[in-house]
Formats: sequence, structure tokens, C-alpha cells
Amino acid sequence: MNLRLGLVLLFFISIVTVKAQEVIYSDYDKFDHRTDEYSVVGVVGNVLYTYENNAGSAMLVAYDDSMNKTAKVLLDFFPEKIYQARFFAYPDKIIVLYQAMESNKVVQYAALLDEKGLLKGKPVEIGSVKTGIFGATRAYFSSAISDDKKTIVVYSANDKGESIEFDGKWLDDKLTIVKRSHATFNADSRGRVEHGEVNVGNNGTVYIAAFATTGQNNYADEYWILTLPEGGIKFEPKELALDEKYAASGYMKLDNINGTLYFGGFYAGKRNGGYDGIIYAVYDIASGTFQSRNMIPFDRDLLMAGANHRSHAFDNYQVRQLIVKKDGGFVLVSEIEYVAIRSNYTPGFGYYSFYSPYMTTLVHEYHYDDIMALSYNKDGSREWSTFIPKSQYSQEDGGMFSSYALLNSGGTLAFLYNDFNPNHSRIQLATLDPNGKTDVHSFTAEGNDYPDWLPRAGKQVDARVLVVPCFHKKQICFAKVVF
Repeated sequence: MNLRLGLVLLFFISIVTVKAQEVIYSDYDKFDHRTDEYSVVGVVGNVLYTYENNAGSAMLVAYDDSMNKTAKVLLDFFPEKIYQARFFAYPDKIIVLYQAMESNKVVQYAALLDEKGLLKGKPVEIGSVKTGIFGATRAYFSSAISDDKKTIVVYSANDKGESIEFDGKWLDDKLTIVKRSHATFNADSRGRVEHGEVNVGNNGTVYIAAFATTGQNNYADEYWILTLPEGGIKFEPKELALDEKYAASGYMKLDNINGTLYFGGFYAGKRNGGYDGIIYAVYDIASGTFQSRNMIPFDRDLLMAGANHRSHAFDNYQVRQLIVKKDGGFVLVSEIEYVAIRSNYTPGFGYYSFYSPYMTTLVHEYHYDDIMALSYNKDGSREWSTFIPKSQYSQEDGGMFSSYALLNSGGTLAFLYNDFNPNHSRIQLATLDPNGKTDVHSFTAEGNDYPDWLPRAGKQVDARVLVVPCFHKKQICFAKVVF
């Protein structure tokens, strides 16, 4: 079972039309996608920042409203070998968490930058771990941030058979380490126990999704919410009753305002069967109980609609967003995603084959297909369903040009994605209003010699502004999309 982080959004009564009005590209920089790193940092003090690490030269790049570069800030305090970097943008500062390879260990650091991207004080060492003889082979440290951005938890969570071991440190927004914790969850389970996403409350409480997997599809036959107070040493587990059913592609999301955790996903009646319906549960933090839990089977009309789009109607759908409506209903947005592995290689297949390795013995084929949105009222009755058809296939690239970027304008959701085949690619914009009406049209993004967009790596930096990284062979630029 793959538990994914989703966004809990609200649909408003008013309908806002979303149409792309303007696309502005930045100038190109040299970039090697195989070794270099990039990300959209966000807006700080009315300045947009991006991050590039090119051949070991790490920097922040500042842009004005017209995407002209106004400054390049070298992050010269970064060690030579950066393993992973994550940025948090504030109105007047930036926090960066980065992991560095130093001798035979990975060290986790945190640094505070001012509104101009300049280092304030010294970087803080959060922790370190020794690597094996093959060096760094995985993500050794993870992080989660509260909604108000006042608490950051840097942690490692290791799944060990029937237990999960958690080591965490709580930092405030000045990078002071305020609490430390080591806690273990032991489950009397028939299967392997794994952890999913981690949420942090504004009060510092950590909530971890945990589940036991079974069968060839790795569905969950047991599911818990693990609660750990700031600096606590003992988990408080709360189990979600599955009634001898199996959960799949679920996730949870914290709502600080209402003191609630939401859980959404699919369920199957057989551990190796297909999806049979939707799970939706609401957990009340104050009472420590699930106030509601609905197992909603797919109705006949939905099954027929799904069959019209795919021969195996709901196989491989992964939940992406959970949209909670004011009337207590919800919208579940999911996307088909799966990876196939084969032992022979077909070179040069696909529109983005330039970005794939030239040869390999095992080929990973990445599939990102239709988007499905399902709306239910508070009683669990389906109001509407919408399918956005797409078929995205690539080899050995992690699917970096596939999936979509989501922009939420309040009343309407906009999905930006590449529609490509072996010969051509075009950018599509699909909008979904609160009544399930969908409008799909090609999105004109002329300029910069038509670069290759990476929508999934895009970031919404303002109410109606999306910034998307773009490649053009061995160059990188960023596209600012104003809606």
C-alpha cells in the first residue's frame, strides 16, 4: 500500500474561471539533468527564488515579476557533496535543510537565510548516520513542517518487521532544537508493518500513518494513526477498522483549524483483487476517536463509466488530493500510476528519450494515465464523476515529464500536464469546477524554443501563479504561468 500526502482543500460556492493569461520564461542556464539539482523555492519579500546546483556550484537565483534574473546568491556554505536539499520560504526568510556526504557518513544540516538569500549565523548540524560500503543509497533523513511553519521535525523512520523505529528532532523557525525523541511502535501483526506520511500539528504533535501489508498487491489489512506529542517517547496508536477489507492508496491529512485528521483511499474486498470502492474517515484529535468511517462501494454507473475509459477500470489509481466540502461531502482526485520492469532495452523510444540513459539491462517503464475525480455528499452518495483522459509513457527517467501540476484558485481546480507520444508533445490545461464540469484545451506556451516542461515539479507560489521548471537539452529555465 502506498500512502501519499494529499492536500485538504475547500470548494467555495462561487465558481472562478481559470484560464492561463500569460507565460513568462526565464533565461536558460547550463544544466545536466543526470547530475544537477533544481527546485522552485518560492516567493520571499516579493522576490521569486529558485535553486540550482550545477556541477557542485549551489545557488539561489532571484527573479523579478518579468522573470528577469536580478541576483545569483552562491550557497558557498554547502559542502562539496550535497545529497538532498529542501527549502521552506517565509515572507522574510528561507530555511534550507540539506544532507551532505562527508567521508563515510551522511550529515543533516539546517541553515537560515535572510530575505536576500544570505546566510544568517552558522548552519546547524541536526544529525548524522554512517553509510555502507556502497555509500549513500537512500534518504536517511526526512522532514515535515507544520501549517503555520513554526515547527519543523527532522526525523528518520525505519520499518523493521513488525515494528517502526522513529528518531526525531523538533526545530522552531529560528532553527533552535527544542525537543528530541526516540519512540518505537510494535504491532502484533500478521504482515510487515510500514510507515506512511508524517504530519506535524501547529502544537508540535506528530501524526504518522502506519499499516500492515499483505498479498501480492501490498494492500493494507491493518491501519493505524500513531500520535506522538512534541518530544514524546511513546506512540499512542489508534486503529481504523477495515471490517476484513483491504485498504489501498490511502493517505491522511491534518486540519489544524478543526482539530481533525482526514483519511481517504480505496478498498478491495479481496487481498489480491481490484478496487471495490472508496474509504473516507474523519478522526477527531481531541477525543482520539474516528467520528465517522464510510466504505462506499462503486455504483453501477461509475463502474460502467470507468470501463469506458480502461479495460481494468480502477486498477493502479493513486489518490492525489482530498477536497473537503463545506457541506461535509468530499471530492477524491486520483491518477493512474504504475511502473513496469523488463529485461530488454528499446533505445530512443518516446518523445523525451534524449533524457534517458543510452543503455541498461533492466528497463523501468513509467506510466501516468487518466485522472479521476469523484464527488460524494455527506451521506456517501455520489454526486458526479469526471475522467480526464491522458496516457504518459517514458523509460528510465522517473516519469519526470509525466503526471500534472495542480493549481487551486478556490472554486476551480486546474490540471497542467504534458500530452505526448513518441513524435510530439503539447501542454494541456484541464479545469474542473465544483459541479464536475471539465474543460480541456491545449495550452499555448510559446517562447524559449518550446522547452520541455516538468509540470509535476511545478509549485504554486501565489493565488493564481504557477512556476514550472523546463529543460531544453542540457539547459534549464523556469516558466511563470499567470492565470
